[in-house]
Formats: sequence, C-alpha cells, structure tokens
Amino acid sequence: MSTGLESAYEECRSITRREAKNFYYAFLTLPAARRRAISVIYAFCRHCDDSVDTQGSTEQKLDTLAKIREDLAKSYRHSATAPIFLALDDVSQRYEISQAHFQDIISGVESDLVKNRYNDFQDLRQYCYQVASVVGLICLQIFGYQDSRAREHAIDLGLAMQLTNIARDVKEDLEMDRIYLPQDEMARFGYSEQDLQAGVINQQFTALMQFQAQRAKEYFSSGFKLLPYLSHRTRACPAVLGQLYCKVLDRIESADYDVLHQRVSLSKGEKVRILAQTWLTSSIPGLFRVPKRP
Repeated sequence: MSTGLESAYEECRSITRREAKNFYYAFLTLPAARRRAISVIYAFCRHCDDSVDTQGSTEQKLDTLAKIREDLAKSYRHSATAPIFLALDDVSQRYEISQAHFQDIISGVESDLVKNRYNDFQDLRQYCYQVASVVGLICLQIFGYQDSRAREHAIDLGLAMQLTNIARDVKEDLEMDRIYLPQDEMARFGYSEQDLQAGVINQQFTALMQFQAQRAKEYFSSGFKLLPYLSHRTRACPAVLGQLYCKVLDRIESADYDVLHQRVSLSKGEKVRILAQTWLTSSIPGLFRVPKRP
C-alpha cells in the first residue's frame, strides 16, 4: 500500500475514532482489513453530513454536495486526490461496491436541505432507505455474503436503526424545523404540530410514539435475520449495532416515550457490556442464536 493511501486510511480511522460513538463499538468486532474498510464508509457518510451541518445558505450547501458528487465520480475514475475519496477508491474496488449506493446517500443528505416534513411512511421510508439502508447494503459488501436474501434483511436493519434515531431525536430535529414523524400518522393519533412545538406529552403523543416504536421493532425482527447469512467473523458487527439500538428503543419505552424533555442515551459501560455479550454469542459458532429481540 502506498504512503498516500495509508495516510488516507489513517485519516478515515481518526474520523471514526473521534466521531463514531455507537458505531465505533461495533466496528471493533471486525477483522482488521474489514474494520479499516468500514471506517472509510463511515468517514464518507460523516463528510456528507458535516457538509450540510455548517453555516451557510441552502444553495451553498447544495453546491457542496454537488462537489462531493464530483469527488465521488473521480474516485470511481481512479483520479481522486482528497484522502477520503482516495481511500474510497480502494475500498470500492476491493469489495465491488456500486457507485449508485454512495449517490443514494448523498441524495438522502440533500433531502434534509429541501424537505422537512414527510406525508406518510412510504415517503419517510424512501428517506430512511437512502440514509441508512443503503449504508447497510454497502457494509454487506464488506462483510461478505452468498445468499441474496441477506440484502432484504440488511435493508430492514438499516430502517430499524434509522426509525430508532427518529424516535429518539424528535426534539433535536424539531429545533432544526424537521419533523420526521409522518404527517398522516400524527393526524390519525390526534397530535398536532402545534402540540409538538409546545412540548405536549399526552395520551395521543404516547400512542403515536408507541406506534413508531412497534414499527421499528418489526424491522429489527427482520433485520436480525441477516446474521445467519454472514460469517462468524463478521456477523458480530451488525449484531452489536442492532442490540445497541434495541437498547435505545427499550430506554425510550422505559421513559414512557417522553423524548421531548430528555435525550435517551446509553452509558459507556452499557455499550461495552452489550459489545462483549453480543460479540461472544455472535462469534462463537456453538453459541450463536438469532436474537429474539425485540
């Protein structure tokens, strides 16, 4: 590996160690080469997210994303110079990752600039697919699989995790004038945007959030079925991620779905405990079972 490429990988590793939070614990379970590749994917996603979280107009941010698309195209033409895209060139070749997946991620990030309400779940699902499920499909290429049925479950695990994020981050998203709870479901449960702006916690809100949590659980049930399709050397990574996010969902339920006056999170100790338990049961063939949760 050239010095420039090694330096590019090291920058991606540094970004991942600094920013990845829940993901970092799961990445630790992977063999070194795959862990290095996953760090590049994470760094790319973080680069996209950070490009729209800075100060500036919507037009400026869209221009930045257009530049990222250009850098991505250069990566697939093997002419990238920026470190993340230089490393991405190597990873995409090694693991045969379609450029279309990365373009989908950029499209999902663009959605946050031009769209802040979702009419129904099908509308929301497309967004979740672009920002989460596609990442799952990319990771699946790195994990390695032989049965095409694995793709369906990777998509669903990504959906489950993103729906958990949405349930957890209702308040933070509202502060950025983003409401990911489907508009038709808010109307069905009798909970208005005015209620949300006022921080109202009532039976209607609780029922609405219970519905969101139950849908996430159903996607987790399908998502965990991905694990038998993976090698014991790689299945711990999605297993740990799934269990971490399930624990967040549990915590939301334990808080009676009040995500407007507190932010649900896991302690470092909880994350380490889930990592150790899940890594052990996922990596040792005789101990492996598909999680019963949620």
